[in-house]
Amino acid sequence: MSILGVILAGGQARRMDGIDKCRLKIGDNTILDIVVNCLSLQLETIVLNANGDPERFSDLEIDVIPDTIQGYAGPLAGILSGMRFAEKNGFTSILTVASDTPFFPLNLLTKLLDEGSKENSLISIAATKQNNKLIRHPTFGLWSVSLADDLEENIHAGVRKIVLWADKHSAKTILFPTLKNDPFFNINTHSDLVEAQQRIGAF
Repeated sequence: MSILGVILAGGQARRMDGIDKCRLKIGDNTILDIVVNCLSLQLETIVLNANGDPERFSDLEIDVIPDTIQGYAGPLAGILSGMRFAEKNGFTSILTVASDTPFFPLNLLTKLLDEGSKENSLISIAATKQNNKLIRHPTFGLWSVSLADDLEENIHAGVRKIVLWADKHSAKTILFPTLKNDPFFNINTHSDLVEAQQRIGAF
């Protein structure tokens, strides 16, 4: 299996005044720097799914790929873009992570791959338990590129929620431990940014 890493940053960040929130700093690094570094420890090749002028990410020295479907169709469009790039470059699967989630596990790939492969799953999605309730984190997933055509058809048909499409293909849910903090904590608001800065400072 040849796996491409895809960082999803194609959203419009409405709750953060439309800025590239992944470029905000927590500690000495930007959120995106932390995400790139963490994913680079797990995969050799990484791309960034982002819309708009790609030059604003030129310092990262990784390929920036826009949505292949116009109109901000959500993270499914980013997953599709990653699949299409993977197809053209000889990858069989993609591992997606969100650009605003700096504390995701360093064993994300190995756990999704190992547990998903036990059932020959085409899709494996990360999850945690919070107050005994299972919470899925669908932007963190391992996806077979063989599903690209089906995904594109579903997006054109109006499907926007990742789990609605993923469950059509019997997506495997992989549970990650929460420990002290939620590893999939994401930064959507200014208060989230403050919390992330506090977590960095506590290390």
